[in-house]
Amino acid sequence: MMITERYSYEKISRKQVEGRRLYTTPNGDAVPSVTTILDKTKSKEKREALANWKKRVGEQKAQEIVTEASGRGTRMHKYLEDYIINSELTQAGSNPFSQQSRKMAQEIIDNGLCDVDEFWGVEVPLYFPKIYAGTTDCVGTYKGNPAIIDFKQTNKPKKTEWIQDYFLQLAAYSEAHNEVHGSEIKTGVILMCSADFKFQMWVLEGEEFENNVKTWWNRVEQYYLKHH
Repeated sequence: MMITERYSYEKISRKQVEGRRLYTTPNGDAVPSVTTILDKTKSKEKREALANWKKRVGEQKAQEIVTEASGRGTRMHKYLEDYIINSELTQAGSNPFSQQSRKMAQEIIDNGLCDVDEFWGVEVPLYFPKIYAGTTDCVGTYKGNPAIIDFKQTNKPKKTEWIQDYFLQLAAYSEAHNEVHGSEIKTGVILMCSADFKFQMWVLEGEEFENNVKTWWNRVEQYYLKHH
């Protein structure tokens, strides 16, 4: 087992209310998820871009692409989670989808997880009391620094400007971890692999990290002004 139990992570339960994903925190508060806050405060440009893409490829095709990507992401995450807990990668068998997801996980292990010194938890439930909650893929130390680490799959490699919300997720989970567990996480890492096995990595730290923390709290404020 590769997990070093530095912190005790309490379970949070999930529920859907009027299209919003809410979590119930250990003290009984129902709070929105990080992804709900980001979704409900998306810029007009982002919403229009998504609507235009659906129009361009067709509603049915768009749904197929999203479903396929979601399945691939779930499988890849499972391989990575098993690897972190058991120190080895589960075999894929003959299913081509499983083989693809396993190969993507292998890319992330070889190129990204090799620099994680300690794993404190996988699929870690986190919450900021009374404000928001969510689940991050991994918490640990990256090159000696406490970090939130998220695994992402993509159909094709991404440009940095396309994934700003991923950075805000890292900021949100860091703030929640620091608030509840008294940690000082100021590093966020995204490890991404595309369907054709291209690996990408982003490390968020220093001023860039602080700027994303500020932007995250602005989005939280927008959300609560709209929904309360």
